[in-house]
Amino acid sequence: MRVIAGTFKSRRLRTLRGRELRPTSDRLRETLFDILGDSVRNAVFIDLFAGTGAIGIEAISRGARRVVFVEKHPLAVQLIRDNLKSLGITKGAEILPIDGTRALEKIASQHARADFIFLDPPYAQAGEYEQVLEFIGSADILSATGIVIAEHAKKLELPMFAESLERSRVVVQGDSALSFYRMAKAA
Repeated sequence: MRVIAGTFKSRRLRTLRGRELRPTSDRLRETLFDILGDSVRNAVFIDLFAGTGAIGIEAISRGARRVVFVEKHPLAVQLIRDNLKSLGITKGAEILPIDGTRALEKIASQHARADFIFLDPPYAQAGEYEQVLEFIGSADILSATGIVIAEHAKKLELPMFAESLERSRVVVQGDSALSFYRMAKAA
């Protein structure tokens, strides 16, 4: 696994052996960041269920101002720390070693707003998608132009609406899909 573009282009990232993590493929990460384009520069980016940290590290590499990595599994938390250290990333990165909803509650209580929230819970925990989307849609955590991106199995249909969030786009690639959500426009 490698960083696709930006400051750390082509640098390798470590991952865990076995099936403990299911990192986003290089190809899907490239598609995601091609879609987001320059809007990542100076953005606040939350990487929920961060695993290896590849998504958040890609955001940093492309100029994100701040990235919050949320991961509750100790081995993955250490892996994120190791990947950040190997790249020399010391500023603009924060790791919250707690579950996704608790992390979002903590961030919301600080009155912080994210430009991007990426979530990729383990596919076996499909219920996490709706729970997290509902929380984001009801909390004041997303900037007015913010985007929520959910990576999921292409066979899993995510809701069109989650509180004030509305799905605006779905991109399918192989067995995976990316669902994009924005704040629904008032009628």
